[in-house]
Amino acid sequence: MLQNIRDNSQGWIAKTIIGAIILLMALTGFDAIFRATDHKQDAAKVNGDEVSLTELNQAVEMQRRQLLQQLGKDFDASQLDDNLLRDSALKSLIERKLVLQGAENSGFAFSQAAIDQLILRTPEFQSEGQFSTERFDQVIRQMGYTRLQFRQMLEQEMLIGQLRAGIAGSGFVTEPEISAFARLEKQTRDFATLTVPADGAGVSVSEDDVKAYYDAHAAQFMSPEQVVLEYVELKKEAFFAQAKVKDEDLQALYQKEIGSLAEQREASHILIEVNDKQTDAQAKAKIEEIKARIDGGADFAAQAKEFSEDPGSAAAGGNLGFAGPGVYDPAFEKALYALNQGQVSEPVRSEFGWHLIKLLDVQAPDVPSFASLKDKLEHELKSQEVEQRFVDVSKQLEDASFEASDLAQPAQELGLKVQTSAPFGREGGEGIAANRQVVQAAFTPEVLEDGANSGVIELDPETSLVIRVKEHRMPEQLALEQVAPSIREQLTKERATEAAKAKGEETLASLRDGKSPVQQAGAANTWQPVEAATRNQEGVDPAVLQAAFRMPKPSDATTPSYTGVALPNGSYVVVRLNGVSEPEQELSADEKTSYSRFLASRSGQQDFAAYRKKLETDAKIERF
Repeated sequence: MLQNIRDNSQGWIAKTIIGAIILLMALTGFDAIFRATDHKQDAAKVNGDEVSLTELNQAVEMQRRQLLQQLGKDFDASQLDDNLLRDSALKSLIERKLVLQGAENSGFAFSQAAIDQLILRTPEFQSEGQFSTERFDQVIRQMGYTRLQFRQMLEQEMLIGQLRAGIAGSGFVTEPEISAFARLEKQTRDFATLTVPADGAGVSVSEDDVKAYYDAHAAQFMSPEQVVLEYVELKKEAFFAQAKVKDEDLQALYQKEIGSLAEQREASHILIEVNDKQTDAQAKAKIEEIKARIDGGADFAAQAKEFSEDPGSAAAGGNLGFAGPGVYDPAFEKALYALNQGQVSEPVRSEFGWHLIKLLDVQAPDVPSFASLKDKLEHELKSQEVEQRFVDVSKQLEDASFEASDLAQPAQELGLKVQTSAPFGREGGEGIAANRQVVQAAFTPEVLEDGANSGVIELDPETSLVIRVKEHRMPEQLALEQVAPSIREQLTKERATEAAKAKGEETLASLRDGKSPVQQAGAANTWQPVEAATRNQEGVDPAVLQAAFRMPKPSDATTPSYTGVALPNGSYVVVRLNGVSEPEQELSADEKTSYSRFLASRSGQQDFAAYRKKLETDAKIERF
């Protein structure tokens, strides 16, 4: 084989292929050929800044979790289109990168101390009203972040928020604009409606009509393509009965559990920042002056309120609340844990500036007993064993199914039962057919046409299965007798709708031309008056209300305007606009303020959208 390859590589065929490759490189450039290799870790580049695949995967997963939370626990996650999620997530990341670049170029900034305060005061990171390191780590781990990544993300969110507020908050509106908007918003309209119902009772549909429709739309009346599956199912819960836990393993896990508990320290601090306006020496001199005053008897909290440059804690006398190890800057934390209760530190330099730290209180960890945790620890250890066993058996199932010509052998080897599904089509069905992954696998060429067993499909974290097509039912023409009732119903509805529209438009034209008096036009039905209707009027069909407010104002009190609206139920509504009323009284101060805020906010949002669009237009964006 290898010698054949060597021999053939010297022949004219190989030389032709190599020549084609050289030509391709000449036409496209080596850079284009190797671009995928150069950017294999990038999803996109925005003005030279990378959007990594890791960022994209995190964004897709977060978007997926948010959608599943909104759609409820009964929603089948497999119905979410991964390509659509990816496109949406990448678009959001690119927009985010553009806005961040805009914020940085505009000189927006957010201090690290302020981020610390935001984290400490976030309710989701607290337990019983106090910041919990354990809770913090748990929440950000579920979000897919490390501590550093979360801080970076939070800082970016703050920068974006500053820029958005800066642009959106600059929106303004003039007095004439407020008055014009208020006139439109408070406008009321007097109108009446005349409904021409779609009445199927007067419609005649013959057998010939049904047959003609059937013949003209034969492709619509086919039975769906369906499959019947055989499958073997692997459930994680089945392995729990087999799992065994040793006492020494329980004790070891208990010691690890209580060993992670750490005391919480309540700290207060005074910060003098080192920044562009204040050198390190100046900040240190200030903090030393404050320390001298405290040593002389000055109250720490009062000094913090007056001099601390941490906006998040200064008003609270510098109080940072309770926190455990790993929350603060390393130098800050080292100094804090060297203090006794009530003691004030010497000046401490962190990346934010110079601090004075006071230890207010210490909370020892509440250590639970072994007995209280035993059931939880036992379940945790069993879960670990079951998880590994589930993975191992899933691999065995996949290997056995790949090698077997049916599912009987893998089922026998693993002690599973071969089950049969109900028939279903490409749109899915009930039971396992409600899962999109199962439906997609069932209709792949390998499974449907070649008769192969599928790979292992994960229904949910607790259940996996392998499927095989037992029966493939091709589409067949449905008999006329089967579909005649639905055709008759469809034709009746269509003709009743057409008749109602024709009659309504005839009435409308007659009214507009003045050929039919209003009362005569409504002889068969009754005009339904609506007085002083607002834009949010209840009890009126939204399509009718929208049409009434789009109509031109009548030229005078005796000459109404007319329009017509076709409703989804087939009825046709003639609308007669009798008059338009606008508010005469002046707006109150509160109303002016409310309208001004709304219009300014809308204007600001439009400005921010335009700014973001301009960033995108001017940017160099590469997607990989």
